[in-house]
Amino acid sequence: MEENETLARARYIFSTGKMIRDRIFRAQASNLAECGKSGALGDLSLPQFHTIMIVRSLEQITMTELSSQLCVSPPSASVMVDRLVEKGILIREHSIEDRRKVMVRVSPEAMEDIKGVEKTILRSFVDLVEKIGPETTRKWCEVLERVKSVL
Repeated sequence: MEENETLARARYIFSTGKMIRDRIFRAQASNLAECGKSGALGDLSLPQFHTIMIVRSLEQITMTELSSQLCVSPPSASVMVDRLVEKGILIREHSIEDRRKVMVRVSPEAMEDIKGVEKTILRSFVDLVEKIGPETTRKWCEVLERVKSVL
């Protein structure tokens, strides 16, 4: 493949990836605004929600691992976690195996709201999958499997 063609394809993949990311952010923002009427997730920023989703996906994580996942300094991650602990969304506790390690996990009270947001995002993708059809969806999954293995 020529360099110009490679660059053009890379731009296309990048711009389409941004569209997908924006779709997720819109679904998150919509659901977070809805939660604002009744739940603790309502006044979160998207970076805060991203932090919660990282913790949720790993069940529990050390502060060092979290700062690495967020690509921020440990003090910045600590400030973010402090705010989310104050809101009752995250719990910070010492590791049972190593008391020097601080572990972070989602509070049981916040888990239901988070599941609601995940459900909204998933519905958005179900709609997308229905629109593009089964054959394109199958191909997309194959491509994403390959991308995931490379990443």
